[in-house]
Parts: sequence; C-alpha cells; structure tokens
Amino acid sequence: MRRFFLIVLDGCGCGALPDALEYGIGDLGSNTLANTAVALGGLRLPTLEHLGLRNLTELAGVALNPHAPSHWGRLAERSKGKDTVTGHWEMMGVITDPAFPTYPNGFPADLITTYEAAIGVKTLGHYPASGTEILKQLGEEHLRTGYPIVYTSADSVFQVAAHENPASFGLERLYEICEVARKTLPLGRVIARPFVGDSAASFQRTENRRDWPLPPPHKTTLDTLSEHGKRVHFIGKPCELFPEAPGQSRELTTNNPAHCAALTEAVQISEADFIFANLEDFDMLYGHRNDPVGFARLLEDFDTWLATDFLPHLRPGDLVGITADHGNDPTTPSTDHSREYVPLLLFGPSITLPKNLGDISGFDWWSKTLLDWLQDTAV
Repeated sequence: MRRFFLIVLDGCGCGALPDALEYGIGDLGSNTLANTAVALGGLRLPTLEHLGLRNLTELAGVALNPHAPSHWGRLAERSKGKDTVTGHWEMMGVITDPAFPTYPNGFPADLITTYEAAIGVKTLGHYPASGTEILKQLGEEHLRTGYPIVYTSADSVFQVAAHENPASFGLERLYEICEVARKTLPLGRVIARPFVGDSAASFQRTENRRDWPLPPPHKTTLDTLSEHGKRVHFIGKPCELFPEAPGQSRELTTNNPAHCAALTEAVQISEADFIFANLEDFDMLYGHRNDPVGFARLLEDFDTWLATDFLPHLRPGDLVGITADHGNDPTTPSTDHSREYVPLLLFGPSITLPKNLGDISGFDWWSKTLLDWLQDTAV
C-alpha cells in the first residue's frame, strides 16, 4: 500500500518571488525561514537539516546537506494572490487568475450597507487591521453596542469578530452572520473571529474560529482521487477549504499540537491514501504578530516532533511532502502574508538518493507527484 502525506507549514515561505513588488512593497526582501533564523542568531533543526531544508535557502545555524535523502527545491506560485485559499487550491490543481478581490483601503460603503441590511445590525470597523489590534481599538465599543467588528487584510478576507458570551453577542450568532456574508459577498474567505475578555487589556481570540471559503471553480485533484476510489484524510485547515466528497474523512484540529497529534496517529494507523494537513500556528500566532521568537520556537518544536513521533512510523510505501501555502515573514514591518517561494521537500523510505529540483513553477507540482505516487508511477 502506498500513502502520501502532505504537511503544509502555514506561512513558511523561503524567499520573495520575482513579482513580489506587485503585491506590496513590504513583500520585497521577505524570506520567512531565512529572516527568522537571522533574527534568532540561528536555528537548531537537526531533523530538517538532515532532510535538506538548508538546501532551499540561507538558514543560519542549519548546515547544507547535498547528500540529503530527499528531493528538494522551491515552488513559485502561478496563481494571482498570496492567501491560504489560493495556495491550497493550487496545490490541488486549481490556478486562480484573476485574483480574489481585496480591499486595501477598507470595504466600500455599499458593501457594508448591503451586509448590515442582511444581518439586521450595524457593524464596526470596515478597514484593514491586525486581528489583535482591532480588538484593542474596537472591542470595548463592541461590548457597549453589540455591533460586530468587520475588518480585512491584504488578502481577500471578510473577518467578523464578536464576543463569545451570548450576553454580549454569542458564538452561534457570530457563525450565523458569517454564513450570511458567505452567501452575499464575493471575497475569497469569510472568517469568524470569536474572542473573550472584558477590556482592551484582556481581550483574547479563541480557537473557535471558523472559515467559509469559496468553493473551487472546477474539479480538483481531490475529486480525481475520489473518483478513483482513493481515500483522503484532512487534518486542520484543509477540512474547511475543500467541499466534501466520497472517501474523505476530516479532523478539524485547531492548533499545532493537535495537528501533530493527529498526524502521529495517522502515520501509525491510517489506511487513507492521502493525508493532507496544515499546521497553522506559524502563520496565525507568530507571522501575523511579527514574533520571530515564537516562530523559531515552533519550527524547533516541529523538528523534534518529526524526529520522535512521525519519521519512526513511516511505512515502506509512504512518501512525505513538506511545503507552505505562502510566506508570512515575522521580521518585516508588515503583519500580512508575503508573496514568496515555498519549500519543496520530498522524502520517504523509497527515496535514498539526493535530487536538487531547483525552482519549479506551480504549487500544483504536488498534485502531479501525488497522483503519480498513488498510481505506482516512479517519483
């Protein structure tokens, strides 16, 4: 039996793409992995070093390994965008062009008016902001008025924040108004951002976030797998990015420890042909908050988990890919995603000879490799 694991380290880009300036001046010079390593004076990643991660980009503290038992390279996004939906869709064979609409100057009045009429309540905000900063700015007003907070970012997202306490707003009501947004607005993703606390000093977002992306415009590689009787198991964010199809199972885990625990269980006992996981805390907790220290710690935690709880359980027919969906450099002034190359690191018991694949156009390289492997075609 052959299995394919694709592990997405959310936001872990490895160098600005040639068209980065088209997506914002802050994207120039972005290199999430390399800049994080420099900011910390070096990283300790012995497992990823052995597998050849340093072969992709400068990585202080990590040595080159031209003899790594892997195939390595960098993938350049063909789609227009630098967001989660666009990146994951492209991995599964869907190229997005034109890009989803974005609102760098805030949402237009007519869009907000239409939305408020649909949900029957006024809203606050309407401008691009950091999710933690906007709670400091508008959270107390939300508690006074009961008006939900609406904001966006450099990506095509409509984010709605509200207090989890039903006396203030409530989680179910927040989900309901997000579902209204999904039905009425053209953005790539609607995100519920629940929080708790009673003042600007104590507000905290919770793990009850939910995402409502647009459905892919046409058939994906996941549909092809389903049509051929292959079993797919989603872990974390991919659960919310693709519609359900026969032969699929889903674990909607919400943080890196839970994602990794699910992967450990999957590598030990899963009979799925394709296991697709996203580790979102790199992006959500540290990239967007410009915290290279936390980002580095998470990379080292992942490296340790890989060595102790994942690699020892690989079966002879397993192939593993490590990649990202975009960049999110925690060392640049921007708190948004960055338009970067993403890692291509491919390994497993059947790969014993090193192979430098260089720079490749298209995240959909994963789709082609996945299909080849599960159809017993040589890598």
